[in-house]
Amino acid sequence: MRIGVDYYPEHWDKSLWRADADLMKETGVKVVRMSEFAWCRLEPQEGVFDFTWLDEIIEIFEERGIDIVLCTPTNCPPLWFYEKYPDAVQTERDGRKTATGIRGHRCLNSPEFLNYSDRIVDKMTKRYAAHKSVIAWQIDNELEANFCFCETCVGKYRSWLKDKYGTLERLNKAYGNDVWSGEYSSWEQIKPPYGHYPQAWLNPSFMLDFNRYASDGMIAYVDRQAEIIRKNCPGVEITTNVWFCENMPNFYKSFSNLDFVSYDNYPTTRIPDNAEECYSHAFHLDLMRGVKRQSFWIMEQLSGGLGCWAPMARTTTPGMIQGYSLQAFAHGADTVVHFRWRTAVSGAEMHWHGLIDHSNVPGRRFAEFAKLCKTAETLQAVQNTELKSDIAILYSPENEYAFKIQPQTNGMYYLEQIMLLHSAFTKYGLNVDIIGQHEDISDYKIVVAPEMYVTESGVAERLYSFTEQGGTVVLTNRSGVKNEYNTCIMEQLPTVYRKLIGAYVEEYNPIGYDSGMLRFADGSTFRCRQWCDVMAVETAEPVACYDSDFYKGKAAITKNRYGAGTAYYIGTVGEKSLYYKLIKEILLEKEIPFVDGLPDNVEITTRTGEDMTVRFIFNNTDKEQSIQLEGKAISLLPFEMKIER
Repeated sequence: MRIGVDYYPEHWDKSLWRADADLMKETGVKVVRMSEFAWCRLEPQEGVFDFTWLDEIIEIFEERGIDIVLCTPTNCPPLWFYEKYPDAVQTERDGRKTATGIRGHRCLNSPEFLNYSDRIVDKMTKRYAAHKSVIAWQIDNELEANFCFCETCVGKYRSWLKDKYGTLERLNKAYGNDVWSGEYSSWEQIKPPYGHYPQAWLNPSFMLDFNRYASDGMIAYVDRQAEIIRKNCPGVEITTNVWFCENMPNFYKSFSNLDFVSYDNYPTTRIPDNAEECYSHAFHLDLMRGVKRQSFWIMEQLSGGLGCWAPMARTTTPGMIQGYSLQAFAHGADTVVHFRWRTAVSGAEMHWHGLIDHSNVPGRRFAEFAKLCKTAETLQAVQNTELKSDIAILYSPENEYAFKIQPQTNGMYYLEQIMLLHSAFTKYGLNVDIIGQHEDISDYKIVVAPEMYVTESGVAERLYSFTEQGGTVVLTNRSGVKNEYNTCIMEQLPTVYRKLIGAYVEEYNPIGYDSGMLRFADGSTFRCRQWCDVMAVETAEPVACYDSDFYKGKAAITKNRYGAGTAYYIGTVGEKSLYYKLIKEILLEKEIPFVDGLPDNVEITTRTGEDMTVRFIFNNTDKEQSIQLEGKAISLLPFEMKIER
């Protein structure tokens, strides 16, 4: 378990470098990440390279035994590059070039940019290939899918479509382009989605493919850099850092040719007042662990209050810096790198707080960070443990794209119900794997498949087989709606899943911000919102029925025996307590041990090894809470805990 920091030597006078490195070593910092925005310092003029300053700071860290992650600096080409090649700047939806002066404003398909990017990556990796302290390379920084609308990208998009469909006839048929007289008669008529109007105004099939293309373009760029790094630095690990951004790439494809996943983790510094809000980053961490189904890194971790493009947020309160980092370790991170060592004194991010404030005087947050470094050293035994789970939740980038393209109803978004279901399992102290929908699911006992909106090849068949062989599947509303081309399937919902759930949707009511009620057989009632599938049961039995509106008495949640297994269908979106009740019933039915009576937002994550079982108990609130667990336990943490047996 390693703790690190993001460090920007180019931002600080050299007189600070050795003192910073000495303090890092004394504090227990094991790794630093550098150089992701430093291109203008590495190549101040075209073809004139200056690595001497980077050589010096690398030597300083090497002398102190601190490992280094170097980043390719390609997120921010120097201004001399844009002056020479203005067409390499990204083009916005309205056809205008992005204004330089912010970061990440290069087109990932620009031939000129790619040539210069190749050159700086090649020179950097050759220069530092012999340095054993450089343990990994990060490609670029926080890459998004390539939503650029320049002529080069238009050509790339047309080529991508030609490769996929072959002929315009096939493309027109797949998209249903006879609507609104939208049939293409030449490839040149195909243009990206220009303009700032809502995506839903355009053909959803076209928009889904554009999202796929934009993601593939980013991935090709990552793979191009990875090839150079592997050639020059054989054996050194490669990653790139991701976050939940506006133009999300496909995480599974993004990391398929990289060695490990890196995630930028910024949990909230303000605990929400709304008890229904799912704010825990346990969900994000489980998703990142599931991308490659292995341990991962946090490449940027919360170190203080945030402030940059928005007003400053609350600072981290005592316990957050340590608690959120230990939460990441609990869910599968083996390295947590904090952003950043010192708060910037210039630039747009000067109020995005690091561990040390502008005063350069270490304070409360730094003291907590130092304590965390010592704590991490005591957890080395945990390194050889792993997270095992009986439960998998399926996540799909395709479904997330499709929900954004065509919002289903007011207030409804793809991730919400997934997070509600995830929180229901964590309510009972259970590990949860969040995996891609094409992954093998045979080793699980419960598979949750929420909002399977776009039907991809092989996924439904896998869920049928899993259930038939004794597994339990949980499906939800907005499943089986579309085919792989994002056009509606002309059958009663949930179409391909109808036999599996033993029921069908007579009609649905997108109630949006309104709410309704449903009732379980035991008389307990719960609020429902956003969406109501009115179910007609065939072989299924109702688990809960609506208790309001014109469909009162109609099934809202169903249960169906299929083969040796069981399939549940949730036709609405409920409050948290609805999921707690339903999931508890499923856990009892599957005889999966769980912890009952956990206070809200107290999380237990279990890691197991050959000779030890480790439980991380995390209080994700700002109030003291107590729990009672069975069995004997000792604390691995170097501070006192109240343990009730």
